[in-house]
Amino acid sequence: MVTHLCLILGVLIFAFPIYLTIIGSTHDVNTIGRGDVPLLPGGEGAANYSQAWGVGGGRFMGVPAGVMLFNSIIMAVCVAVGKIAISLTSAYAVVFFRFPLRMLFFWLIFITLMLPVEVRIIPTIQVMVDLNMTNSYQGLIVPLIASATATLLFRQFFLTIPDEYVEAAKIDGAGPIRFFLDVILPLSRTNVAALFVILFIYGWNQYLWPLLIVNDRSMETIVVGLTKMIGSGDSQNEWNVIMATAVLALLPPIAVVVLMQRWFVKGLTETEK
Repeated sequence: MVTHLCLILGVLIFAFPIYLTIIGSTHDVNTIGRGDVPLLPGGEGAANYSQAWGVGGGRFMGVPAGVMLFNSIIMAVCVAVGKIAISLTSAYAVVFFRFPLRMLFFWLIFITLMLPVEVRIIPTIQVMVDLNMTNSYQGLIVPLIASATATLLFRQFFLTIPDEYVEAAKIDGAGPIRFFLDVILPLSRTNVAALFVILFIYGWNQYLWPLLIVNDRSMETIVVGLTKMIGSGDSQNEWNVIMATAVLALLPPIAVVVLMQRWFVKGLTETEK
């Protein structure tokens, strides 16, 4: 009984701000502007969500949420897929191939853990400017797709694969590419699924890099666009539209977590060998 009460209390504490945001997105701007905190839904929900999706809002009439969501989805999916693809192939090479300076290359990858984009922000921006990749999806995605963490995780998983699998593949006449596609990828699918969820949310929540690399407002992501919708000084914010945009911004990450929950848990707790 006590356990259930604690769980219910914890859920209420975590869910209450989200509940207020959803309720606030259904009221008109004057109700929110007066400082009222309504606890029941209002009648302006359809109008608020329609304005947020198709028109935008905020002090400077920001970009429609539909455009920002599309940009964020493209960025998050490409970052997650790119990180997984690069990490899989680099870990595969480090574990299953014997070539000079193999461990040196691995440790060079590992050292990049200490050099995230935020640390090398100025040279990275300069490279993007020189390559004319600002205000583009390539500029949003490319600097974020290398992941030493994912490489390390895949390497540790590949080291647990029995040598008998490699010997059996050699006897069967399988080359490196066939062994990778027919053996390594199927064994790694739960790890890939778990990493995809984590890396999708990582890409979705990026703020500093999209803020610096994009000047064209049609390329804004939803996280950056939300902050720009909030004015400063004496201006009155359209909190009803801002809250509707925030609710829309929650939907894709929630959908990814819910749809891949089973694979996500299996990838963190189990291995298939």
